[in-house]
Amino acid sequence: MATFLYKLGRLAFRRRHFVALIWVALLTLAGVGAASAPPAGNSSFSIPGTEAQKAFDLLEQRFPGASADGATARVVFKAPSGEKMTDAGHKATVEKTVDELADGSEVASVADPYTGNAVSKDGTIAYASVKYDVSGMELEESTKDALEDAAQQARDAGLTVEIGGDALQAVPETGATEVIGIAVAAVVLVITFGSLVAAGLPLLTALIGVGIGVSSITALASALELGSTTSILAMMIGLAVGIDYALFIVSRYRAELAEGREREEAAGRAVGTAGSAVVFAGLTVVIALVGLAVVNIPMLTKMGVAAAGTVAIAVLIALTMIPALLGYAGRRVKPAGAKSKLLGRSRKGTEQAAGQPKANLGTRWASFVVRRPLAVLLLGVIGLGAAAVPAASLELGLPDDGSQPTSTTQRRAYDLLSEGFGPGFNGPLMVVVDAKGSDAPKDAFTDVEKQIKGLDGVVAVTPPAPNKGGDTATITVVPDSKPSSVQTEDLVHAIRDAGGDIEAKTGAETLVTGSTAMNIDVSEKLNDALVPYLVLVVGLAFLLLIVVFRSILVPLKAALGFLLSVMAALGAVVAVFQWGWLSGLMGVEETGPVMSMMPIFMVGVVFGLAMDYEVFLVTRMREAFVHGEKPNQAVVTGFKHGARVVTAAAVIMMAVFAGFIGSSESMVKMIGFGLAIAVFFDAFVVRMAIVPAVLALLGKKAWWLPKWLDRALPNVDVEGEGLRTAAERGAGPDEDRELVRT
Repeated sequence: MATFLYKLGRLAFRRRHFVALIWVALLTLAGVGAASAPPAGNSSFSIPGTEAQKAFDLLEQRFPGASADGATARVVFKAPSGEKMTDAGHKATVEKTVDELADGSEVASVADPYTGNAVSKDGTIAYASVKYDVSGMELEESTKDALEDAAQQARDAGLTVEIGGDALQAVPETGATEVIGIAVAAVVLVITFGSLVAAGLPLLTALIGVGIGVSSITALASALELGSTTSILAMMIGLAVGIDYALFIVSRYRAELAEGREREEAAGRAVGTAGSAVVFAGLTVVIALVGLAVVNIPMLTKMGVAAAGTVAIAVLIALTMIPALLGYAGRRVKPAGAKSKLLGRSRKGTEQAAGQPKANLGTRWASFVVRRPLAVLLLGVIGLGAAAVPAASLELGLPDDGSQPTSTTQRRAYDLLSEGFGPGFNGPLMVVVDAKGSDAPKDAFTDVEKQIKGLDGVVAVTPPAPNKGGDTATITVVPDSKPSSVQTEDLVHAIRDAGGDIEAKTGAETLVTGSTAMNIDVSEKLNDALVPYLVLVVGLAFLLLIVVFRSILVPLKAALGFLLSVMAALGAVVAVFQWGWLSGLMGVEETGPVMSMMPIFMVGVVFGLAMDYEVFLVTRMREAFVHGEKPNQAVVTGFKHGARVVTAAAVIMMAVFAGFIGSSESMVKMIGFGLAIAVFFDAFVVRMAIVPAVLALLGKKAWWLPKWLDRALPNVDVEGEGLRTAAERGAGPDEDRELVRT
């Protein structure tokens, strides 16, 4: 591996014009594709294998033309204090609004509140239901404007009017904080390298990689039904790993220059050593993201694969374009420790002036840890354990209008409906009765209605509404609890249990669907998939790390450390988004259940990102150990060369992720915070404290590997031993160039 990448690095350095041209051409091609692609529609949110999805598919089959996936809107009206919606003037205003809404070109139907029993018992609140032919993301702007204009006219007449549903669904915005994250990354890079040119290389390559990845996603969004969140996730992860991978290689290049090597040779060795770590770190991220497919939720699978593609691009750019740009930069990228115009006198000059080498902060910290490994280990584990305590109170759910900020019309409509009709009215359940196999379909419909009315937690049940064929009917059930509550979940299970008894007696199958039931099924499916996913991803990465480190205990320690950091990060997410701690600082206007996919998503992404630091830091220790240093000294050497870079990489990744906390989308906001805090815990507590403490306690045992396994494993040579051997044999530049040509 190291030898192949060494050749690739030198080739890219010499053929820099050709390499740069290829990447610029790919960026241009992706940009043209994105610009000419049709706009993305609404991404389908299907959940294969669940009852809610089965019922949804049955509705499309038995009720053709009903636009089951069409957008909906609830225009909610409230009369002024002391007045009622049944007053003649208010009734005329509502009927006029209904007539205006019905004239829309994309409107399938509008239900009049006065003929559809949609006025509250006290007469103060009413609502009109609007059904559209197309999904919320496919609605024309003119249709949305007409909806808002109609509501505004009713407001002008003296009514309080709010609009709920997904008709006003908008593409999420990330805000200016994303740019702030990139700016922080730039500052960290300048401080790390002491040079604007060296600092600019990782930023430039990361932006090119993200540009190619996100443009490709945009170009394919319509054909593959990719949601807007997919490109935001790819941008988030692509920026973070793209900067980090380039940072690793540029840092190693400067270290090679400091040892007196020529620039082409230094570029080759940087790609051969740090590049090997980048390849395996990238592989762990890709495995974690692609592994999301085991959950069998197409939307989640597409998000994972798209983000994994962006990571793969980041790896390829780091291995090829970074050495090419280093060739362009020439002497403007200085050796590590050389004098910098930006930061003044060099560290090397200070050391020489003092007459003795001065240990850097990483060396001093590692020396402290290997002297007090048990104390550091206990402190780190206890600290992460304390941070993980809130995770015990984790409540999962999917966001609805009730989780929107109170400043939005969707949330105000949600609250008005709860006030007028009860909390369960915002999450009605749709029961689908398939009586095709029943001898008496009408009797089966009536039996289901009676059974549901007798269940606890039911406020209202509508009469069965059969299709034209008379073999299928829908029944709407209104719970007495809000959609995201445990009581509503229990009611869904109770209806399904009752349906089993009815099927045994009548032959009619009873299915529960609707957005509330679908959210419940998604949460259960994600919970059931978490353990298999964890076993698959951690297992594959564990095998990969055995090959990288040629050790059993080091990969095991890496996996256990990851579990600590991800549990602590989940605890922080619960504390902020569910309990409300620091919610004002994070811009969280409404607390509630944590998004259902958050645990499994964090397991996948955080594991992949955590392995970045593990591979880069520990391969330096492994390299020192292989070259003859004692175990504790190898730990110190690894920190001497890697701590500064890993620290910079972690701060950059945290800044990039934290930049997405400003998003208007609650899911993106939660993911940005969760990943930022997870990187903090993993980089600064696990990798910087627990890892060296454990390695110091284990000593030589840390690098133990059974002889039979050592013989069976391929030698990937991540630490670049093959390069050192070639140097000792006296292979010169001409000989190396010949190797590249062959």
